[in-house]
Amino acid sequence: MTLADREWRLIPEEARDGPMQMALEEVAAETAANGGPRTVRAYQWSPSTLSMGYRQDADSVDWDFAEREGISVTRRQTGGGGIYHDEYADISYSIVAPADELPGDLMDCYEVLCEPILSAFHAMGVDADFVPEKHPAIHEPACYLRALHPAHDIAVDGRKISGNAQYRTRDAVIQHGSLSFALAPDAHLGVFADPGIDAERFRERVTSIHEEAGISRDDAVAALEDALTEWCGARVGEWTDDEVEAARELAEEKYATDDWTRERTA
Repeated sequence: MTLADREWRLIPEEARDGPMQMALEEVAAETAANGGPRTVRAYQWSPSTLSMGYRQDADSVDWDFAEREGISVTRRQTGGGGIYHDEYADISYSIVAPADELPGDLMDCYEVLCEPILSAFHAMGVDADFVPEKHPAIHEPACYLRALHPAHDIAVDGRKISGNAQYRTRDAVIQHGSLSFALAPDAHLGVFADPGIDAERFRERVTSIHEEAGISRDDAVAALEDALTEWCGARVGEWTDDEVEAARELAEEKYATDDWTRERTA
């Protein structure tokens, strides 16, 4: 599929809070659907954030732990388990484009949109690939500890290093994902009410860019941004003032509210 003949922008890594990061993805989808540029970006969650899966039970979260440790909580539009996005240990990305420019089949779409993520890992010196077969879950509420699926989970020798998910809004496709740069098992487990495993078991299931390649976080982010840029021919860009304002309103009215994070049931 040819992507480079479309208008793509790369938004370099920005540190924002969880509600704003999620709101920006919805706004980027509206921009792309309305004829504006398609967006690729790397981003950082600040403060550290638990992003709950769309249907995740709020009772699975240890809200007291999150508050005590200064960890924000929001909810994603995508399914799956919660992901603890450490301000340092996590690197996230998103790809947003009109739906009619991407495969309609979900698995084919994952294959296309994960190309730059796999390329980034290889550029970092990490021998990562889709898991060849399903692995059983060891803790359902936690994304990195759920069953591994060959369609969208990336691992190194069976240890997960990246999770990726998609959703559609209006006429656009949004894929976002988390790359494990380093491990923070105490916080990653602590945000859940009953993780059921210890840090040692967590490390058996999850690995990181730093463990596999020993590079710096800055170098890992640069490799990711370079891979995204090369994949679609993006130019470095930025959010417009209107996009930022729309995202702020959406974050305040939706992603930062208890109605969305704690009480959403449908």
